[in-house]
Amino acid sequence: MIEFHAPEHLRNVVRIITETGLRVYKELTPMKKDQVDLENAVAWIPDSKTPNGVAEVPLTRLSAQAFQDQLRVAGPGPYLFPSDKNPSGHQTTLKTVWHKTLRRANIPYFRIYDLRSTYATRLSAGGVADEWVTQLLRQGDAKVFKKYSQMKLQMKREALEKINRHANEAKGFDTVKGAVSRVLIQF
Repeated sequence: MIEFHAPEHLRNVVRIITETGLRVYKELTPMKKDQVDLENAVAWIPDSKTPNGVAEVPLTRLSAQAFQDQLRVAGPGPYLFPSDKNPSGHQTTLKTVWHKTLRRANIPYFRIYDLRSTYATRLSAGGVADEWVTQLLRQGDAKVFKKYSQMKLQMKREALEKINRHANEAKGFDTVKGAVSRVLIQF
């Protein structure tokens, strides 16, 4: 829904964050074009926590497409998200465009940074081991991951409630079996 109301560069930001977990202002908006390798589906970001000071971020098909779209939108110059209004040469904030987009989409405000949580939640709900989610988020402290684990537990509870609701609405064993199958197919 957000994508239908967002300008192209913001659509790319949303897709990239939800597919890679990149930090909006620390990693994505200051990113230079030479940090993206579409052929090998990887982006490199400065990361002081790694031995060589650079972290590799694997790209999904959707994130690679968003990066490719942004490379086209960015025009000449070194930055993926250029800005002639900032001395840095790149976007330093997306707050105004983010607020306007949410308003047009009639979506209650949430921080664009929260899309990083969406990435982590999707990984966790998809069965990715907690240690790997922490590594993919490039988190030095596993304590930060606890909130994502709690979200996963809540999603499991909601799934069980759906199954129980469908089972209670159904009549007879065959219908219950069919209802459970339909619920499981939704996941």
